[in-house]
This record gives sequence, structure tokens and C-alpha cells, in this order.
Amino acid sequence: MLLRKEFVFDAAHNLIHYHGKCEALHGHTYRLAVVLEGEPDAEGMILDFRELSSTVRERVISRLDHAYINDIIEQPTAENIASWIWERIEEALLRPNCRLSFLEVWETASSCVALRAEDRPGASKTRESKR
Repeated sequence: MLLRKEFVFDAAHNLIHYHGKCEALHGHTYRLAVVLEGEPDAEGMILDFRELSSTVRERVISRLDHAYINDIIEQPTAENIASWIWERIEEALLRPNCRLSFLEVWETASSCVALRAEDRPGASKTRESKR
């Protein structure tokens, strides 16, 4: 079963290792979707939405909202932002009955990056060690 929660934040960035329109300072209203995979626990939940919201707001939104992302991530592409977010929330959301399955970072209404657990470095080793 999948549990999905979406978040929105506004931030500015510029891509310093890119030659094109996006190397100039600009901003986005980002949309973030966090998806957990698991089985409902004794309370009937994979994870309380309130707990998921609290974790993401504390570890991600509080840092990125209305920020200049280059101060936090050197080359803040959607791909690098997704990886940065994953690193901040994966362990905090891990439970015996669930794990972070994937997340999406939307830069515009029509453009996003999806990062899956199996895309992460060492993903196969991590899954094997948890069995």
C-alpha cells in the first residue's frame, strides 16, 4: 500500500554549472510529493499524516521555503534537490511497517523529477540488509 502527501514551497536558485536561461537567478513554486510504502499497523495506518507532515516541514520545508537554494545545495537542479530531500527524511520516516518509496519534486506544473528507493546509491544492499 502507498501513502502520499504533498507539500509546496517557494524558493530561488540559479544553475551555475549550466549554460542557458536557468543560469540566471529565478524562482519556482515547488511541489513535493513524498510517498511511503508499507502495511497498516495496529492502528490501521502506514504512518499518521500529521507525523509525516511534521517531519517534512521540520527537515525540509523550514530550510527551503523562501530560501536561495544555492546556499544549501551547490547545483540545485530538481534532481539534486530530490536527493537532498531524501537524505534528510529517509531515516526519520523508517518504521518496521513502512519505508520511503519515492518522492517527486515539481519545478513547474509540467516538469518534475521522481526519485525511487531503487535509484539511491546502495539501494540493493540496503534492502538486503533489512530482510
